[in-house]
Amino acid sequence: MAATKRLIRENLSSVDLILELTDARIPLSSKNPELEELVGAKPVILILNKSGLADPEQNRLWEKRYGATKARAVCVDCIDRTGIKALGAAVREVMADKLERDRQKNINRPVRAMVLGVPNVGKSTLINVLCGSKKAKAENRPGVTLTKQWVKTSVGLELLDMPGVLWPKFSDRTVGENLSITGAIKDAVVLTEEVAAALCDRLKESYPGLLAARYKLSQDDLKLDKYALFELIGKKRGMMIPGGEVDTQRCANMLLEEFRSAKIGRITLERAE
Repeated sequence: MAATKRLIRENLSSVDLILELTDARIPLSSKNPELEELVGAKPVILILNKSGLADPEQNRLWEKRYGATKARAVCVDCIDRTGIKALGAAVREVMADKLERDRQKNINRPVRAMVLGVPNVGKSTLINVLCGSKKAKAENRPGVTLTKQWVKTSVGLELLDMPGVLWPKFSDRTVGENLSITGAIKDAVVLTEEVAAALCDRLKESYPGLLAARYKLSQDDLKLDKYALFELIGKKRGMMIPGGEVDTQRCANMLLEEFRSAKIGRITLERAE
């Protein structure tokens, strides 16, 4: 965190705009609470990425909620390129004064933007979409971008891709669980069984219909506590080991993968209202 904060400060004067990526499924938990202080007066466009995995109605509500603040908000999905045109329009709107000044001075320089966000939120994937080719390293795991990268695009933007960064302390346990559920925190450093049980708890409260349909659960099943529900899902999927116990590691991996790939459904863990 300290190294990345220093890198942000060192490069802030060379950019016109901040593009902050958050995960549309956890718009609050994936938003860095230290960013506002770090970037100061620089204009910010908040990108609610992976919106194709999130609840469509919640996407609309979060876009409206954040749009009421000083930051513009745009829902984007890099897989089907939803929202890319809206992002370009938002950049032109936010940077209208600068673009007009440059035009009057016959300056033809692209808008320079710093791309920030938590690990595995899709920064490199977004850059590759905007470039039209594979310019930045992109994999579905946190920690791939380790150094800053300047990348030119075909849409009038020059992007500075920065390493994904998590802040030192989470405001509460829920934030850490949400970041773990979506994969911003590496599975290797958390107890995935605990994370998967927390996911079961979230889903039975907010999306009981989707959870029941995916894992063939009854209404009585949904009354179980999170650990009992987690083990029941493992049993229903036949994930057993000798002795009649559930293979909890295998069950946890399955649950997290099916959530992350939207096999359970399009889900937002933090609701705008």
